[in-house]
Amino acid sequence: MRMEVEEVIDALNELGEDSSVPKNVKRKISEMINNLKSDKDLSLKVNKSLSDLDDISNDVNIPTFVRTQIWGVASMLEKLE
Repeated sequence: MRMEVEEVIDALNELGEDSSVPKNVKRKISEMINNLKSDKDLSLKVNKSLSDLDDISNDVNIPTFVRTQIWGVASMLEKLE
């Protein structure tokens, strides 16, 4: 697996372990990690994850600093495209 993908997975793991992140968001993050680890085409994995991150970032229950971290992960994913 590419090093950049591993970095994204690590960043998502950090988000998933944050106690201020709502459970529904943690579940979605876990799904994204599994998607990124799959054998699918990289562009499909990246686009699916970007779509999921966009959905998560619009959740009103997310603290502002978590939203900023989500945007950072989205930036990392956009570099992979």
